Amino acid sequence: MTELDPTISDRVRWNAEGLLPAVVQQHGTGEVLMLAWMDDVALARTLDTGRATYWSRSRQDYWVKGETSGHVQDVREVRLDCDGDTLLLTVHQHGAACHTGDRTCFDADLVHRA
Repeated sequence: MTELDPTISDRVRWNAEGLLPAVVQQHGTGEVLMLAWMDDVALARTLDTGRATYWSRSRQDYWVKGETSGHVQDVREVRLDCDGDTLLLTVHQHGAACHTGDRTCFDADLVHRA
């Protein structure tokens, strides 16, 4: 099993469940595609393979984005925010990012526009 480099894990502030939110953006455009969750194993696998791997809170299992749909995310960059409690993944998204088939998980429901 892949383990997270201690120089990285020492900088991360995991939540009570041992998770970190990961904001996912399209490389080059900055388009926000989705929000997912990672634990230390998911982050280590992502860094090791270059494929976005997440922790599913509903299924309580790991999932590699696009493993079944073909809509893979090739990871270009992984950044940790200033507080160490949120990740930013920059990816090349192949196909839809959202499980509904939409380009992003933020396409469907505009709540407010100024």
